[in-house]
Amino acid sequence: MVNYLPLCPQGATILSCKRLQEISMIRRLPQLSSHGGEGRLYERYAKSIEPILSEDIRFVHFDFHQICGHIHFERLSQLYDQIEDYLKKHRYFLLNSKGEKMEEQTGTVRTNCVDCLDRTNVTQSMIGRKILESQLQKISVLGDNNTISDYPAFDADYKVLWANHGDAISTQYSGTPALKGDFVRYGKRTTQGILNDLWNAMARYYLNNFADGTKQDAMDLLQGHHISSVSRDMPTPTKGLIENHASFRLAFALLLAAVIFLIMSLRRARNDVFHLVLSLLWSGFCFGITRYVKANGRKFTNRPRFHLSRH
Repeated sequence: MVNYLPLCPQGATILSCKRLQEISMIRRLPQLSSHGGEGRLYERYAKSIEPILSEDIRFVHFDFHQICGHIHFERLSQLYDQIEDYLKKHRYFLLNSKGEKMEEQTGTVRTNCVDCLDRTNVTQSMIGRKILESQLQKISVLGDNNTISDYPAFDADYKVLWANHGDAISTQYSGTPALKGDFVRYGKRTTQGILNDLWNAMARYYLNNFADGTKQDAMDLLQGHHISSVSRDMPTPTKGLIENHASFRLAFALLLAAVIFLIMSLRRARNDVFHLVLSLLWSGFCFGITRYVKANGRKFTNRPRFHLSRH
């Protein structure tokens, strides 16, 4: 089946544990939902890093969707309240005009959701803003009681800079701009932003299932995971005929043709029994194609050909 949110491999929750043990002073902010597949992923993730939690490595769970929903992103302040002391304690790096070190950063914040993309971008925008405000206050660019929001021109530049950065990363990773980008760009959710999210979500579904295999092959070639040469031919396909030639375009073309013939037959079905029978046949054909694609979704996806995943 071609799912919008496929299940994650069991080993996905422990990939970063070894790296975590090499870093001191880190606070992790997983923003997974507490329910459904994300809830199970969060439970496994929390359990997998439990052995390395310490005074230096903290773990803070924040259910972004439960607390903020789709529009109340200002509630991220609840998360900041939980980590404010940590941010102030571990500071940031600062040199004075003489090149002397005034501050030294001793910790970092690792924010992640399922893709480390959309919710992560919104949260890091908030954290980055708070840190930047403290830095500007430290060097007397801002007063102790001033914030970036007090300077509309600079505030707008900051939002645009962060939103463009998030869109660039998202486009490389998923093929579309970041979701929830209107909040980062304008400081609030907009109707146009919600509609853009809907369109981008559908585009991601198509790209992820029917286009990303080719992109992954390009990355594997670039990173040396697959070495191509004149004398090296592609392996002979060993799968079934249907799976070798199945594609979204083929399924869509067959379904579209069936729908067109169905409509043409229905227009004449009132006065012609033969076309009524044809309408029923085309209806069955449409239903059969839809069921087959749904039941054999993996055969129609665009998967990498050069470097096969262990999963």
